[in-house]
Amino acid sequence: MDELEPDVLCLQEIKAQQSDVEKIQAKLFDKSYEQLVIHPADRKGYSGTATFSFKAMLAHNFLDQNSDQANIDTLNEGRIIESDFDDFILFNIYFPNGQASQERLDLKMKFYADFLAYLKNLQAENKKIIICGDVNTAHCAIDLARPKENENTSGFLKIERDWIDELLAAGFHDSFRLFHPKEPDHYTWWSYRTAARSRNIGWRIDYFIISDNLKDQLKDAFILSDIVGSDHCPIGIDLAI
Repeated sequence: MDELEPDVLCLQEIKAQQSDVEKIQAKLFDKSYEQLVIHPADRKGYSGTATFSFKAMLAHNFLDQNSDQANIDTLNEGRIIESDFDDFILFNIYFPNGQASQERLDLKMKFYADFLAYLKNLQAENKKIIICGDVNTAHCAIDLARPKENENTSGFLKIERDWIDELLAAGFHDSFRLFHPKEPDHYTWWSYRTAARSRNIGWRIDYFIISDNLKDQLKDAFILSDIVGSDHCPIGIDLAI
């Protein structure tokens, strides 16, 4: 991160509380970020999001905001941080995983639906919007190594993929596919259990999704698959603001 120096850094599944991050914050990076917002889960060692920024931002962690926002994150799992940078609104989101049970899949789909409804309210105000994070769904067959074998697996179910279709149809773009529309073998997550990364048996489930009114300002979108240390790899965008 010190080499890349991102203006804004979004982390998901931090598995840490506010006090944990504050204790080590000065040791994380050579350069100090001006602002850090953390949204921890109620449950320790689970989920959570954090947004670091070199520029001051007005941020909400969805713990105590208005009812429209709170309805999205009723799981108390620290899954959303919304940051207003004046030029755009950035959502750092760790979307729920639906693989554990039908109940969790139902929660995931409600989270999807509530979030899209919230986005549409912002669109009505002509806001520029960036959505960053682990969406926990591969959109198309090109976005995972073994689509046929996973048709009945949460993360590639039709209802989950249909939601991404609905999101894009509402006036958003998958930033990576704007630059690499038909290129296969680009993934952001690989299972630890099967040594999948060395064989590139992966899924592209992490995204930067931008509203149409930001498209002309998008200069690049990329996957940093050579950076290890997690079962996910970092992704990023270059945006001219």
